[in-house]
Amino acid sequence: MGENQLDDLPFTFTFAQVVGHTMSERKLYQLRRAGLIEPIGRGLYRRCDAPTDVDLDLLEIAFRAPRATLCLTTALARHGLVDIIPAVIDIALPRGSRRPPVTAAAGWHLFDLRTFDLGREELVVEPGVAIGLYSAERSLADVARLRYLDGSDVLYEALKRWLRMPSTSPSALLNVASHFPRAETVLRQALEILL
Repeated sequence: MGENQLDDLPFTFTFAQVVGHTMSERKLYQLRRAGLIEPIGRGLYRRCDAPTDVDLDLLEIAFRAPRATLCLTTALARHGLVDIIPAVIDIALPRGSRRPPVTAAAGWHLFDLRTFDLGREELVVEPGVAIGLYSAERSLADVARLRYLDGSDVLYEALKRWLRMPSTSPSALLNVASHFPRAETVLRQALEILL
């Protein structure tokens, strides 16, 4: 069982992707026993020679829920707008989606289908695997409309930092917020105070 057997495998893969397609179940378990691959979730494996600078929690979530999108405080932290390290990874899914079982500490939020893709970007977790990430403006609008989850202090801290960033536009923020009536008024009032 040599290293070259791994060349045909992506760094991260599911049981279903390889068993019956590129190898047998027996061979997969031989690779696991030999220490060449390791499980990182139920039915999800990673090559032991894969880069180690990957967030395994995000990787698992991206595999389990292809439409998963980092949102709320987690997205604000990714954009450098808060110092908070969230206890759970805030993940948005389109309303009506199934919340997949994951070992990662994930807080699932179901967002309206009509606005789900508004401000949605992609964050590459590893080559060939990405997870959604809401833009800073969309994240601020979401925290404003759902401020009962994290409190107004988080919103105001993030908004102050966002205003100090180069090339921010309050009109762009209000444009995004216009899609969320509960957010628009709050953000308009906050901007009046801060500007």
